[in-house]
Amino acid sequence: MGSLAHWTGREARALRRALRLSVRGFADRLGVGARTITKWESLGSRTTPRPFTQSILDTALAAADAEAKQRFELLLRQEGEKPVLDYYRSGPREWDYETWADDLGRAAACLARQDFKFAGSLIDRWLRRFTPSELDNHGLHLHSRSLVLLGDLQRDQGDISGLLSAPHTYRCAHQFFRELGVPRRAAQVELSLAVVEEMNGRLELAASRYEALAADSRLSARDRTRALLWVGTALSKKGANEHAMTVMAEAIRRFEKLEEPDDWSVAHQKLALAHRGAGELGAALRYIDVALANRSADSPMHRVRLQTAHAHILLSDRRTSEGGLQLLDGAATTSRRFGMSHQLASIEAIRSAFERVN
Repeated sequence: MGSLAHWTGREARALRRALRLSVRGFADRLGVGARTITKWESLGSRTTPRPFTQSILDTALAAADAEAKQRFELLLRQEGEKPVLDYYRSGPREWDYETWADDLGRAAACLARQDFKFAGSLIDRWLRRFTPSELDNHGLHLHSRSLVLLGDLQRDQGDISGLLSAPHTYRCAHQFFRELGVPRRAAQVELSLAVVEEMNGRLELAASRYEALAADSRLSARDRTRALLWVGTALSKKGANEHAMTVMAEAIRRFEKLEEPDDWSVAHQKLALAHRGAGELGAALRYIDVALANRSADSPMHRVRLQTAHAHILLSDRRTSEGGLQLLDGAATTSRRFGMSHQLASIEAIRSAFERVN
C-alpha cells in the first residue's frame, strides 16, 4: 500500500483508531510523546506533523495488516472526505488482493471435490468485480489464475467447445501470463489446452503437444512427467497400445522417483487401460488393482475415473461383465450427481459399445 501524500492530525487520529491503540500506545508505537498525539487529534486537519514524523506515520501505515488498513480508509471516508492517498483509485486495494487469493485457494479446494457451484461463485465474484484495465500486475496475476480455475471448472463439467468453454478461457489466461512474463504459468495453461484437445478427440494434436511439453524446461519435473503420461494416454486412445505402455512405464518410474503417489496411482490406471486395449486382460486387472489399492485422493472425479476404467476392463470378459455393468451404474450415478457431463458421456459410450457386441 502506498503512503499518504500528506499527513495531518486528522489522518493520524484515524490511523490510531484503525490500529485500535490508546493515545499512549500509539505514541509508543511511533516513538513520540503522548502530548504530541493529543495535540494532533485536537487540531485535526489544521496541524501537520514534521517531515520526519510523517515518514514514521508512513511506516506505521505500511506495517499495518490488511484489516487495519481497511478500517483506516473507512474511518476517513466516514468523516465525509476522501483520504488524500497516493494509492487512491477505483480499483482494488491490498486487502482485496489478499481476500481474492484466499478465495482462489477455496475455489481450488471446491473443484477438487467437484463442488462446482460454490467454486464458480468464488471465481465469478472477482472476475466480475474488476476489469483487467483496473488492475496492476498483482491483480492481473490473480485475474489470470481465476481464469485458469474457471477453465478447469468448465473442463470438468464437459464445456470443452464454443465461446463459453474451457479452451477459450484457457487461451485468455495464457495471453495474460505471457504478457506478465510468467513462463511457468503459461506452460501449465498450454498443458491444460492439450488436455482439452484430447477430450475433443484431436488425439494427434494432443499427443504432439504433450510430447513437446514433456521436455519443456518451463514446467516442473512433475508437470513434465504428467505430460509424458498423457502422451501415452493419447497413444492408447489411438490404438498404439504397445508404444503407450512403454511411455507410461517411464512415467511411472519418474513419478516414483519424484515421490508423487497420487500421480503414480493414476499412471497405473492408465497403464491398465493400455493393456486392456492390447487384449492383455490379466495384466490390465493387475495394474487396475494397484491403482485401486494405492489411491489416496477420493474425490468424486477420481472415483468415477477409477470405476469407469475398472468397469471397462471387466466388460471385456463375459465372465466379469456383470460386475462391470454395476460399476458403470455407480459411476454414472456419481457423474449425474456432480454434473460431470464429459465423464457421463464416456460411460454411456462404453455401455453402448458393450451392448452392440453383446
